[in-house]
Formats: sequence, C-alpha cells, structure tokens
Amino acid sequence: MEIESNLQSPISNRLSPRVALALTTPLTRSARLGLTFILALYGFWILRDVAQFRLLDNIDLAIHEAGHVFFGPFGEFIGFLGGTLFQLIVPATFLGYFLIKMKDQHAASVMLWWIAQNLWNISVYIKDAQTQYLHLVGGGVHDWGFMLAELDVIQQEQEIGQAVLAVGVLLFIASIGWGFLASRRAIPEHVDD
Repeated sequence: MEIESNLQSPISNRLSPRVALALTTPLTRSARLGLTFILALYGFWILRDVAQFRLLDNIDLAIHEAGHVFFGPFGEFIGFLGGTLFQLIVPATFLGYFLIKMKDQHAASVMLWWIAQNLWNISVYIKDAQTQYLHLVGGGVHDWGFMLAELDVIQQEQEIGQAVLAVGVLLFIASIGWGFLASRRAIPEHVDD
C-alpha cells in the first residue's frame, strides 16, 4: 500500500508514525482543489496592488537578502543581482524537486505560483529604480537602481518592470490552471480497499 511505503521515508524515521503519516500522505483531491482556489484568490488580491507589502513578502525578503550573501563573492554586479536570482532559484528548486523527485504536479504548481508572486515583487523593485521610494533593509544601494544604471537602461525601468509583472501574471495563470488540472489526478476522497 502507498501509505505504508511513505512511512519508510527518511523523515518518518525521526517522527512518530502518526506525524510521519500526516506529513508524507499526499493531499486529497478536494484539499488540492481548495488550496489552488485559495492561491487563485490570494493572487488576484495581490494583483489589485502588487506594491502592497503582504505576509509572504517577509519570507521572500529573507530569501532575497540571503541571495546577496550567497552571490556576493561572484562580483559586484552578480552580488546585486543575487537577491533577485535567489528569489527565483529557491522556489524553482522546490518546483524541480516536486516535479522530478516526488512526481507531485500539484505541489510543483504551487511552487510555480510562488515564482509568479516573486516576479510581481521584483517588478515593483525594478519600477522603483529611479525614485527609490521603497524602504531598503539596512539602507544601502538600491539593487535595481545600480543594475539598470550599470546596463544603461535605467530610463526604461517602468517598461522592464511591467514586462516582469506580465511574465509573473502569465505564470500565475499557468500555475492556477496547472493546479486545477493536477488536482483532478490527486488521490480520491474515498478509496475502496
């Protein structure tokens, strides 16, 4: 039985059988549909004003800042770009893990949603390159102000930011569609033995 094999996962060796079962059993079809519906609503709510700081943004911000530390040794420009790169690499890594290793398309669709949401944040940061109204953690140099100036395209900040936002919206739509399709293939509510 599938659930019994899940109990033999590495995580279950450190947890009680009941907790391990809860953590390793895939969500039911209705739970996946519900999560996808909630992510759709939350996404549309965010899109009403992408510049508004929301709860998930605290997680994204920590990942962004870690990216500067991780990519800093690779040069000044890459160090500045590293925050944005990490915001995309972290959820993309989880997307790959869920898709390839776990073969869980629904979980992968949630990670695609997270990438889309990060692109919305990145678009706001790009559009702020010249005005620099956003509060920066610890002060310092505005990442996108520096990078766009270095690339001599700072005058196109609004167009670049809008393009990034558009890609994020397309990925959001794709993630919700994928999430609903993947939910149809999820574990049924009642399995007859």
